Amino acid sequence: MKGLTLKPLVSAMALTFALGACSSNTVSNDDSNIAPNVVAQQIIDNNATNPFFKPYDTYMGIPDFDKIKPEHYLPAFKAGIAQHKAEIQAIIDNPDAPTFANTIEAMEFSGELTTKVASVFYNLTGADTNDELQAISKEVSPMLSSAGDDVLLNDKLFQRVKTVYNQKESLGLSVAQHKLLEDTYKSFTRGGANLSEADKVKLRALNEKIGKLSLEFGDNLLAETNAFELVVERESDLAGLPQDVINTAAQTATKRGHEGKWVFTTQRPSITPFLTYADNRDLREKIYKGYIERGNNNNANDNKKILAEMAALRAERAQLMGYKTHAHFVLEERTAKTPENVYQLLNKVWPAALGQAKAEVADMQALIDSEGGDFKLAAWDWWYYSDKIRVAKYSFNEQQTRPYFSLENTLKGVFYTANRLYGITVKERTDLPKYNDEVRTWEVFDKDGSLMAIFMGDYYVRDSKRGGAWMNAYRQQYNMNGVDSTPIIVNVLNYPRPVGDEPSLLTFDEASTLFHEFGHALHGMLSDVEYRSQAGTSVPRDYVEFPSQVMENWMTQPEVLAQFAKHYKTGEVIPQALVKKIQAASKFNQGFATVEYMAATKLDLDWHTLTDFTPKDAAQFEADSLNKMGLIGEIAPRYRSTYFSHIFAGGYSAGYYSYLWSDILGADAFEAFKENGIFDKATADAFRNNILSQGGSEDPMLLYKQFRGKEAGIEPLLRSRGLLSK
Repeated sequence: MKGLTLKPLVSAMALTFALGACSSNTVSNDDSNIAPNVVAQQIIDNNATNPFFKPYDTYMGIPDFDKIKPEHYLPAFKAGIAQHKAEIQAIIDNPDAPTFANTIEAMEFSGELTTKVASVFYNLTGADTNDELQAISKEVSPMLSSAGDDVLLNDKLFQRVKTVYNQKESLGLSVAQHKLLEDTYKSFTRGGANLSEADKVKLRALNEKIGKLSLEFGDNLLAETNAFELVVERESDLAGLPQDVINTAAQTATKRGHEGKWVFTTQRPSITPFLTYADNRDLREKIYKGYIERGNNNNANDNKKILAEMAALRAERAQLMGYKTHAHFVLEERTAKTPENVYQLLNKVWPAALGQAKAEVADMQALIDSEGGDFKLAAWDWWYYSDKIRVAKYSFNEQQTRPYFSLENTLKGVFYTANRLYGITVKERTDLPKYNDEVRTWEVFDKDGSLMAIFMGDYYVRDSKRGGAWMNAYRQQYNMNGVDSTPIIVNVLNYPRPVGDEPSLLTFDEASTLFHEFGHALHGMLSDVEYRSQAGTSVPRDYVEFPSQVMENWMTQPEVLAQFAKHYKTGEVIPQALVKKIQAASKFNQGFATVEYMAATKLDLDWHTLTDFTPKDAAQFEADSLNKMGLIGEIAPRYRSTYFSHIFAGGYSAGYYSYLWSDILGADAFEAFKENGIFDKATADAFRNNILSQGGSEDPMLLYKQFRGKEAGIEPLLRSRGLLSK
């Protein structure tokens, strides 16, 4: 899930779309006849020690994690929802004519307590969950979603919003205010405000079902991922594996109760090196199938019926809202605008990528044949034989680079790059609140020395953390309603823990992911907007990956590598000969990488361009989709349907193409740095001022043109992947 960004829930409108609105009473039936503000105060009075009901008594208002317990969430959510309901009612009851200030801004300023609680709770359910939090999530999700529906389906409130919207050209609004008004109005119309009362009831029911199924999908996937283990009992079965990988597997075995053995899991830091280096083909097949069959084992955690029903319900909801398909509904708010535009983009890249992948297959099959292998290349062979070819072609494999990319050194490289580009500096603090002992925390200072943000890093794999890598915010930056909010940003990744005296050593790809995620973090920390709902990564899904894709480029620059890529034992800077090998090999295997990603993208779009409401046979639908696109058997989609959490348990439905879309922008944007110098101050300032600081306060493609001076072209991306000759 490299690059996945989870955005905090910042308003009632965001609650609706982030959680998939569900229908449920906002407060208990016993409180239904009591004024919401009274309900909220009663809950607060009855829970005086709840840390959410007073300002955090911590440095910079970091959440007081030591005091926050599972039993605090439900009362805090209920009080927050009741408070928000009272705030919305006050807007509706305002006798003054609707204005931007008393309606649009008043809505933006509402929901503070709900946002405070949700930003902690939903970060932890992804990064450090447990059975209690998962149970609370199932109870809270419909409450929050119903609160969102109560706002967006309230006709009196919508009429006030509509009145202001109809006057927008005469109000003298700033660009950000105009955008906020546009987005607020669209949230209502896209949330069902124009539906009949009967259809509003139907929409609530659909939202409820979708929200519950999404939670169930995610819980099942986490259970499936944690359940699988490949237990190796014979040391001979470890042939080919690097010693550090073997040491980590032994540590995992001890932790899981298999003392004296070795355990490999379907978490990326475990499965990827096993598939790449293990000589035992049968075991490679076993762990590979353990990975790609998650959620598809016809057990209690099976996701096939869940995802098929979700796709059908989304199709039904889209047509209820007047859209042809769910993809048409979603993409209306993206820079791509329509699924037809996305398919057109994919079809430009797919032929070259598939052709390159087939050439890669031929090379590997020739190697197998030359070694006397009496078998046809299979999907579980790809990493193993492609690595052999990389070594043969470039005398290079990632194990050569690992000693130079310790986690500590790579962090230094990230911070060095940010300092050179934007003048920011960091200072680590070990005395600040954290939600897990493994979390690290830094103060981040701007170029003028002022404190700009708090940055947290959560880097090691654990069972309580879902897979992948992402950025999130415990508090967004904003400057509204008299409050100047300093952002609290977190990067969450899944790297192997240090073993013994050895540090955590990263593969080249893992080091690149660290740069990528810090690109998201910079988007959050360098944000400089007035309104919270426009801060940082609060941008369209097919734009949000753009700043992080750009950031990856600096890691491979010789000038940057020389600053941080140092051998963890000797301190020797990575040799230039090895750097040249890295650069030469950078386009290697790009057919595979592009095809597996695009196959998942096409699968996503196929699920979400359905026009009928009958749940499909998920396995057959996926098979038909892959066959239609001509995917070769040696490659599986990066995410098969049953573990495609981006689209069935996250916010990327009909939007997984966003990584490619953003990569086009990223490749084109980095051309500006290559043209002017990778640390050119004017170019860096232009990128910060037009992209990173603006968040969602203006049309994103207009911001891009202001930075680049033109629209992005696809050629830089194709060149960077070796899919187009220079």
